[in-house]
Amino acid sequence: MRMTEVSTKFEISQDTLRYYERIGLIPPVNRNKSGIRDYTEEDLRWVEFIKCMRNAGLPIEVLIEYVGLFQKGDETLEARKELLIEQRTQLLIRMEDMKKVFERLDYKIERYEQTIRKKEKSLTRSEN
Repeated sequence: MRMTEVSTKFEISQDTLRYYERIGLIPPVNRNKSGIRDYTEEDLRWVEFIKCMRNAGLPIEVLIEYVGLFQKGDETLEARKELLIEQRTQLLIRMEDMKKVFERLDYKIERYEQTIRKKEKSLTRSEN
């Protein structure tokens, strides 16, 4: 699959794909005879994984470390697992923080709605 198709499929810019490849987040992509990147199914799985992890807020540095460990093979299974467990813990903390913000926003919105209703009621009474 060509870069333009991958970019469209994953809604990632071509510059981002090049950047991910350059810094080692995705393995070097094979090129056809014309030098154009030709993404394999395995490449696409890496792109999907990295996009998913980035969307969850995992830092690029952590993902680079993970990919580096992956490339070293099975002797890094435990280290990869521990890295993912730590990131899951960090994500859970961020989710709890976001839940608090969400609840506070709900509270603030409800207060505004109450104030607006009171004001509308007051205006309706004064017009009568």
